[in-house]
Amino acid sequence: MKIRPIKTEADYRLALKRLEEIFDAPIGTSDSDEADILGLLVDEYEKKHYHIDTPDPIEAIKIRMEELQLKQVDLIEVFGSKSRASEVLNRKRKLTLEMIRNLTKRMNLSPNLLISDYQLAS
Repeated sequence: MKIRPIKTEADYRLALKRLEEIFDAPIGTSDSDEADILGLLVDEYEKKHYHIDTPDPIEAIKIRMEELQLKQVDLIEVFGSKSRASEVLNRKRKLTLEMIRNLTKRMNLSPNLLISDYQLAS
């Protein structure tokens, strides 16, 4: 096992290639230990160099709807009416505190994410 820090993009690509080779190594082997350590190094490099912004509240709701295979009509009780659901999801109206509470319960979304500011459509 020859592990070294990931400092450059070339190091990162080599680490990914090696990780792919040993990913399914049996637990308890030196390859498995190497995969664990490489995984941590790769994760740390990606956090520093490939930062992914959190989605705005409306995008987060839409992503969660897709994950749960929900349609707008399935969230009428969350928003209060079909037209209000449409207005919010089309960025014509801001989320209210009650909607945020309902979304947190119904869709298991973080209230901190839902209270983030976002732009309404023009």
